[in-house]
Amino acid sequence: MAIDIGLALISPEGEIVMTNPMFDLAFGAIPHEQLLSRFGFDACREGGKVARPAIFPGDRIYWVDITSFPDGWLISAADISERLRQGIVGAELARTDRLTQLANRLVFHERLADLLAQPADVRRDAAVLTIDLDRFKAINDSLGRNIGDALLCLVAKRISSALTPSDVLARIEADEFGVIQVGRDQPDAAVILAKRLVDLLSRPYLLEGQLINVSAFVGIALPIDDELDVDGVLKNADLALHRAKQERYAGYRVFESAMDESMRARRALETDLRRALALREFSLVYQPQVNLQSRRVAGFEALLRWRCPRRGPVSPLDFIPIAEETGIIGPIGEWVLRTACRDAASWPGDYTVAVNISAIQFTNRSLVATVVSAIADSGLDPRRLELEITESVMLDARGNALAVLQQLRGLGVRVSLDDFGTGYSSLGYLRSFPFDKIKIDQSFVREASDDRGNRAIVRAIASLGASLGMATVAEGVETEDQLARVAADGCTDVQGYLISRPIPPGEIEHFLAESRNVIDAATEVSL
Repeated sequence: MAIDIGLALISPEGEIVMTNPMFDLAFGAIPHEQLLSRFGFDACREGGKVARPAIFPGDRIYWVDITSFPDGWLISAADISERLRQGIVGAELARTDRLTQLANRLVFHERLADLLAQPADVRRDAAVLTIDLDRFKAINDSLGRNIGDALLCLVAKRISSALTPSDVLARIEADEFGVIQVGRDQPDAAVILAKRLVDLLSRPYLLEGQLINVSAFVGIALPIDDELDVDGVLKNADLALHRAKQERYAGYRVFESAMDESMRARRALETDLRRALALREFSLVYQPQVNLQSRRVAGFEALLRWRCPRRGPVSPLDFIPIAEETGIIGPIGEWVLRTACRDAASWPGDYTVAVNISAIQFTNRSLVATVVSAIADSGLDPRRLELEITESVMLDARGNALAVLQQLRGLGVRVSLDDFGTGYSSLGYLRSFPFDKIKIDQSFVREASDDRGNRAIVRAIASLGASLGMATVAEGVETEDQLARVAADGCTDVQGYLISRPIPPGEIEHFLAESRNVIDAATEVSL
């Protein structure tokens, strides 16, 4: 039997830009925003990938596949209503999830629809929870799908052990589970369950002789609003789940209306961010790094700035996390790398330029080729390029970090470890790869005067760097007292407002011409 398939192309901004006749015939009467929501499309999800059934008026059931590609997403929707009625749908559309033997998303939707049809007093004692595993994709990629599948089965069993016979449990997507809790005082019962699940699912798992640690997050929605449908309740639960992931400390959140407003603002920011690169709204500024022994500028760190015509200047703290979550950091990071190399090639002297490389960029197999291309196109001496990575790179590169670092080192490029001490600090990183430089996070530098522990950390890192032959840069030096302390503690280099604020590329030559006077004025009392 031939199945007619509706096709639609979604832009990077999450708008339907092209459809085929079958798509228009089936869905033309439904507003686009509502339609995409019912499909389960969310541009903020990793990869934007969805494969699920969707129920529409008239009991028409469509199997929806959403696939991401560099210029947006492709949606295909096949009407499987007749095949379902005739009982000839394949195993992937069965009502039981083949892997975990739980109910699947279709069943979960049906049971939630049944709940929403109940009187208000029944719904008042119900809650919907969505549960998601943190870093499951990394585990699946690094240890293999067999381990990932076995982990999901154990997770399903642990969730089941925490539920009552009246609760409904389903596997909604790859590593996302859903629970419908009924007949309990809410939201207290849901919060108690969420805390239990966060604790239970975060305990170690032993699979094929390997001890695996994974954490879980829970979003809670209360189906008390008469105007909410199935998709609306699940959307609220997912918003609460997203907030729980952002905050991390508790592991769960109950939906609040402000979360929807926050997500709308986030999506609007993401839309502007996607357009910013094409519209050339980004720029670079450069913060000097000074060697304390020579009292000379050793190089500059490239810092990204975004001035949005509608928003004005946007802080990197606001847009970089979104760029990393959505993958936009890839093209933005390449632009930063190429621009920084081109700018540095025009500087007088042999000053280095440091460029931050995120963990997301580092997992891209073409990173080394991109670095080679940027160096070749700009004519920059590779020894003047310094790539700054954080400790998360060593975790997220799934075992490939060391090989990539060795390739970069083979090009002559310098590599520094940024924000050392703030993440998953491990001396093993410093032993496995000879970094050129360790950067000490500004939080240790600024708080050292009030906290002897921070002062001891700065001194220990500086001593470690000296023993390993690595330079140590103290970031965020703003006062003469801070400069005197980090110098006394053994740091080899500094950067911060005491030396200079970040400088536009057009002012670099002037700064260098005056740098001796600037540095002498900043350091004469302190050193």
